[in-house]
Amino acid sequence: MEQNPQSVKPKRGIKFNKFLIGGILMFAAVVLLVITSLKGNAQYYLTIDELVSGKVNSGTSVRVSGVVLGDTITYDPRTMNLAFTVAHIPGDNDEIEARGGLAAVLHTAVLDPSANRLQVVYIGVQPDLLTNEAQAIMTGKLGEDGVFYADELLLKCPSRYEEGVPSQVAP
Repeated sequence: MEQNPQSVKPKRGIKFNKFLIGGILMFAAVVLLVITSLKGNAQYYLTIDELVSGKVNSGTSVRVSGVVLGDTITYDPRTMNLAFTVAHIPGDNDEIEARGGLAAVLHTAVLDPSANRLQVVYIGVQPDLLTNEAQAIMTGKLGEDGVFYADELLLKCPSRYEEGVPSQVAP
């Protein structure tokens, strides 16, 4: 028996459902990958005051920001061992602006003997921007000995980023 080709109708609903289910599964997989990726890279961001107060257990990976005390920088190029001390700066941008901006806050923190300080050890090439009053943003762990062992070191020199209107644009 031969079937009439016109009597056989494609099942459009089944094809549509397959694509819909496949799309939903792919979307769920992407969402799951994003969530697990963000969770694995999550780190606490603390000020030096918060870190030394004991809010975080030693050995926990954190990100800390402070101002470099230039006279404490030591570097051994043979072992690439870099050590320096950082002083506390506020973590709130509104507070920084209220105190006259980042450059003023960094300068004041370096001169303040009562500011909490943290010894930092980093193994790697000494960055060119590692100077007195540079803002250091470090990722690493606080050791049992109270020394911060940085895995990543980023530096920001406030004089290079000060806002100013070029003279040819000023009214």
